[in-house]
Amino acid sequence: MFEKFNALVNEPMSAHTTLKLGGPADYMVFPHDEEEIAALFAEACANNVPVTVIGHGSNLLVRDGGIRGLVICIGKNMRQITREGNIIRAQAGAMLGTVAMEAAEAGLRGLEFASGIPGTVGGGVTMNAGAYCGEIVQVVKEVHGIYPDGRKICLSREEMDFGYRHSVVMEKGFIVTEAVFELEPGDPAVIRARMSELNAKRAEKQPLDLPSAGSTFKRPEGYYASALIDQCGLKGYSIGGARVSEKHAGFLVNTGKSSKDFLNLMQKVQDIVEERAGVRLEPEIRIIGTDL
Repeated sequence: MFEKFNALVNEPMSAHTTLKLGGPADYMVFPHDEEEIAALFAEACANNVPVTVIGHGSNLLVRDGGIRGLVICIGKNMRQITREGNIIRAQAGAMLGTVAMEAAEAGLRGLEFASGIPGTVGGGVTMNAGAYCGEIVQVVKEVHGIYPDGRKICLSREEMDFGYRHSVVMEKGFIVTEAVFELEPGDPAVIRARMSELNAKRAEKQPLDLPSAGSTFKRPEGYYASALIDQCGLKGYSIGGARVSEKHAGFLVNTGKSSKDFLNLMQKVQDIVEERAGVRLEPEIRIIGTDL
């Protein structure tokens, strides 16, 4: 069905998520441009095949049964980055860290916070990714995308309706294909030093040596998820191969092969924190796929 798109068949999603978990996708394709994305949706629609769009899989938990239908991965074939003055255009598959490094080399500041975020431009824009007091909303000028029916769209920063881990993409249902960043001139050495400082903080405080999806839960209003989990004595708590990191309680890490274990651990953490602290934690990670 998707042979002309060089589709991978029964592709294990564990190879495409930073958690290293997830059963097989029926089909997976890495498109090269908007036109190919539109063609893929058209082919899928004609054959009544469901479509799931992913990026680097750094904020994603796929269930053990995998994903039925077609997975469109905006990644390795859509990573072009160009610069003109203080403007950087990056395709949705470009890694945020790579864009931040390109900006630093060009003497442009504003993306230092993103240098250690292990996600793509598309994913970062969709969820308004942020770290260390920086967020995508602060630096993005406009966002380009395409709807499943082939209509193209371009939205300004204001029209993107950015909020905490939110953008209008989630309501409108289009696929981000490119973002335009407007940055400020700066000293490359100072910019690189700031990036090194932030990355050192990450290495010191986060379990970067183990598979994870970053912060597992959203920050509740008036609280920090990691502090609540820590105060409940849950550091090191585990179910099967899923464990609350001893280094940073906000990170649930994977040392096994079971998405079910990870989901059960998330549920247990939510229940205990709600029982003891009166706060129900909401997942920050995206959970998709079917159970076995």
